[in-house]
Amino acid sequence: MKKDMTDEEYLQKEFDFSKAVRNPYANRVKRTITINIDNSVYDYFKGQAQESGIPYQTLINMYLRDCVQNHREIDIQWN
Repeated sequence: MKKDMTDEEYLQKEFDFSKAVRNPYANRVKRTITINIDNSVYDYFKGQAQESGIPYQTLINMYLRDCVQNHREIDIQWN
């Protein structure tokens, strides 16, 4: 790439995007967040990850997705 060429100019010169198609799964992209969880929860999912070979973040997401799909509601009772 020439020094006086912008990234956009380079892309337009080198690649033909005229027949490009939008990604149909773009709305399903995951969001990166930071959460605080107990050590015991972390340890549990890390152990499950080692046994299953699935990353612990994926396991946590799968568990939460199951809650959403099955419309599970939180039942908190304070004593």
